[in-house]
Amino acid sequence: MPVSKPYLLDEDKPATREWLKSVMKPARSGLREAILVSLFINLLALAVPIFVLQVYTRVVFSHGVSTLYALLIGVVVALVFDFVIRQARSRMLQRVALRIDVALGRAVYDKIAALPLRTLEGRPSGFWQTLFRDAEVIRNTFSGSTAVLLTDLPFAILFVGVIYIIAPPVVWVLLIALPLFILVSIISGHMMQRATKNERQASIGRDAFITEMLQGRATIKALALERAIRPNWEEKHADGIEHALTRGGRTDTFSNLGMMMTMLTTIGLVTTGALAIIDLRLTIGALIAATMLGNRVIGPFNQLVGNWRNYANCRQALKRLDQVFALEEDRTERGIRLDRPKGRLTLENVSFGYEANLPPIIDSLTMEIKPPSMLGVVGRNGCGKTTLLKIMQGLYAPTGGRVLLDGGDTAQFSRSDLASWVGYVPQECFLFAGTIRENIAITNPDADDNDVVKAAKLAGVHDYVIDLPDGYATEIGEAGSRLSGGQRQRIAIARALLPDPPILLLDEVSSNLDMQAEISLRDTLSRLARDHTIVVVTHTPDLLRACNNIMALDKGRIAMGGPTQEILPRLFGDTNRAAEVLEETTKNEGPLVVAAEKSP
Repeated sequence: MPVSKPYLLDEDKPATREWLKSVMKPARSGLREAILVSLFINLLALAVPIFVLQVYTRVVFSHGVSTLYALLIGVVVALVFDFVIRQARSRMLQRVALRIDVALGRAVYDKIAALPLRTLEGRPSGFWQTLFRDAEVIRNTFSGSTAVLLTDLPFAILFVGVIYIIAPPVVWVLLIALPLFILVSIISGHMMQRATKNERQASIGRDAFITEMLQGRATIKALALERAIRPNWEEKHADGIEHALTRGGRTDTFSNLGMMMTMLTTIGLVTTGALAIIDLRLTIGALIAATMLGNRVIGPFNQLVGNWRNYANCRQALKRLDQVFALEEDRTERGIRLDRPKGRLTLENVSFGYEANLPPIIDSLTMEIKPPSMLGVVGRNGCGKTTLLKIMQGLYAPTGGRVLLDGGDTAQFSRSDLASWVGYVPQECFLFAGTIRENIAITNPDADDNDVVKAAKLAGVHDYVIDLPDGYATEIGEAGSRLSGGQRQRIAIARALLPDPPILLLDEVSSNLDMQAEISLRDTLSRLARDHTIVVVTHTPDLLRACNNIMALDKGRIAMGGPTQEILPRLFGDTNRAAEVLEETTKNEGPLVVAAEKSP
């Protein structure tokens, strides 16, 4: 199906970040507590350097054993307390991660579920799947080791101040090293951002290919296409490996560079300190303590260089989710609760196209279907039959004109309202893993057993189900793989009939049915047409004979339309067949389809 460009995401377009504020709101208190605890952790980090400084200054040269014991007790107590509060911070961050995970996962799911069908079709399924990976990246950034690193960075200034107090001659080494670390971090950030973006795009393409391959596994096996599609797989797989190697090589380069800069900084501290000791401007204890604190200062900046990929991933994830949360949603709330409609469906000058520069699929179509009745829709492939049903059901918003339900514009109704009032059975029926009962009652899990059985009988699947060892509790497998195509189709019909919608839209529902099931479906639809509005896309003569009216589409316009006894003979073009058809259709009475365009 063609993809309309307006539905593609523009990753360079700025977007608001209100969604992130609501997601982070439950975790704000936990983050504040973690930052406060980090203050005490970093203050306790001074315990060991001060202990070393005091040992060399007050113990070694003066033989103060009692002072050593006192210092030892103090530093052990500090280390125990440090362990306790570090554990507390870990638990705080775990709670923060849980809150973010729950809030963000729910927000992403709700957003994707609320997007219009055309928007979802505008991107491959792999793209929408990776949004949940983006949610994991954001969660880990705000609550994992990267969050700890961000809380530790501000305290580097505190340690630089302490070094200035205890070892002034060596502090200038850190003042030179820190800007260099920041510069390397910025450079690595830009380079890693591009590499990570390319790797992700390659990964999406590869995942989309795998998804398509698995969905078409029956066709691949039947036609022995393994060798034919292998080059495509290898190309996409090689592309992903190439980008992964590029990203990995840059990561290793900057990590090794950061490690080398850390060692050079330590060498600079020790060399400068040694010269200061020779000049009697610094003590050995002060140099050792300054070196330990210097490593504490440089450590977070070195991690910043090595972990910049996480921040680049987080930034890109936030940007993608910004664009997704800015997309327009289906209407999820209604202004007023209305009673069940009678089923009068009106299309006023409706047009729809997938691409702005291509002819519309539905072109200025005007028609009215009055209840109760059954309308048959016929036409060549690509004439817009399936698209028309999706417009009627509200899955596609018309690019021009409007659709009315009992005189009310369907744009004002929520998606759940339209789904309960307008039942839809697509040509490609999709079932969910679970039992037969769960699939029939999926729109209403609390449905009464009698209602489930009634829907199954109307769809002609009840006799098959009760003959199974587990009956309605039979597991159907992934996407109904344990059932035949006809069985899946009849269960899909039962699913649509369960809420008893006043309007029922059926798209080539007889394509997988045998003759007996087709006759049963015809009789069922004839009974339902007495108090329902039914629109059925079909080329099956038996189903067409059951219709009150027939409409033929051609290039999105109504080529023919009117009572079945008039239209059906013209479709078959056979005198004997026409007589048979007229004899059958004279029994059908009902409202006519009012169409703006009819052929003479």
